Amino acid sequence: MGLVDKLRNRFRMARGRAEAKAGRATGDSSLEMKGQGRRFGGAARQAGERAKDAGKDIKDAFKE
Repeated sequence: MGLVDKLRNRFRMARGRAEAKAGRATGDSSLEMKGQGRRFGGAARQAGERAKDAGKDIKDAFKE
């Protein structure tokens, strides 16, 4: 996984966490849900990138 992808996914998760907290603090359930979605989306992308890396590692192991 590229460094830029890692940072982008982490930023998405952090932004989502901040939005969810702000939504909870202000009582804005729409903002809270949007933040939760952004956070989970970043985590899902991160998991997908890790799976791609694992597949690449397995493929490389069989080449040797």
